[in-house]
Amino acid sequence: MSLFGKPTDLNRQFIARPDAAKEDILYKWPDMTIRKFTQVTVQPDETAIFFKEGKVAGTLPQGRSTLDGALIPFLGDIVDWASGGNMYRAELYFIGTREFVSLPFGGPIDNIEDPETGLAVGLRVFGEYALSVSDPSAMILKLVGTRQASNELITDWAREQILKALRTGVVRKLTAEKWPVLGIAGRTAEIEAALLGDVQQPLAPYGLKITRLGNVTISLTPEDEQTLKGLRKDSAYTRLAGGFREYGVGAALKGIGEGAAAGGGGGTAALGVGMGLGGIVAGLGVSSPGAGTGLGPQTGLGPQPGPGPVPAAGGNTVACANCHAPNPPGAKFCSSCGTAIAPPKATHCTQCGAETAPGAKFCAGCGAALT
Repeated sequence: MSLFGKPTDLNRQFIARPDAAKEDILYKWPDMTIRKFTQVTVQPDETAIFFKEGKVAGTLPQGRSTLDGALIPFLGDIVDWASGGNMYRAELYFIGTREFVSLPFGGPIDNIEDPETGLAVGLRVFGEYALSVSDPSAMILKLVGTRQASNELITDWAREQILKALRTGVVRKLTAEKWPVLGIAGRTAEIEAALLGDVQQPLAPYGLKITRLGNVTISLTPEDEQTLKGLRKDSAYTRLAGGFREYGVGAALKGIGEGAAAGGGGGTAALGVGMGLGGIVAGLGVSSPGAGTGLGPQTGLGPQPGPGPVPAAGGNTVACANCHAPNPPGAKFCSSCGTAIAPPKATHCTQCGAETAPGAKFCAGCGAALT
């Protein structure tokens, strides 16, 4: 095929973006030397620009153009005179002008003070954005250069600029509005609208524009989310109980009840702890489980007596410490095994000082467990 001489239908060259590069934001034609009268096809969703020595030589319109200096004046500036005027020498770029959608972004933003709790928490943001080229020449000159750029070079750089703008914009928005961090998802639409303007400024000088932000999700780190949920629950229960001390007592009693309901040895221990809390609950004027049954204090009645010692078999008798056989009151030796029976010693509760009955497990005055 002849490269020089009068062009014919047999040797005319055709240039267009190949099908494999249809999704590329920018495609660079691999050959810098283009024959005169070549047919160049520019699709409706793209533009074609000639660059020579780092400067824009000219732009081709959409449709099919014949490279002839008589029809396109700027081609006279890129003629390769070494070819006898039959060749043009320049770099040809095809740039997509449509929206490139569903591009993901995401990452940590910054630590922010939650207005509701006053805690510093870490925020993350995720979402999608749509990108378009607003100034093809600026994008090539300031961002891409003369290399064959991939979509990732452009979109990765745009994503970093978006995150940088969001780090400032989200923190400023949340601080100004004093929105609680928990439940921030309900503000998504308002946040998206406010942030869309913030992300334009750093991209505009490079000929890029963010046309949409979508599916924006602002979330906490798992550890901070768990902490805030726990604090919100404690705060709500404290308000319901009338104070933090009352809430603490209520939470303790609830734990005691759950432990007793579980059965096993934990029930007896839980009952003892419950009796120990009886004085506190009565002092607060809070009803406790078992009110009026001898298992705890009643509202406004003060401490109630707990269960007394379990009587030995046979009524008013004394049990032998060795074989546990019943003996009549006043017996000095066991009638079954002959072991000496020591006279009972008076004991006193370590909590309230009241005298306790022999064999008692809980104080009859305050309900505290007896060691």
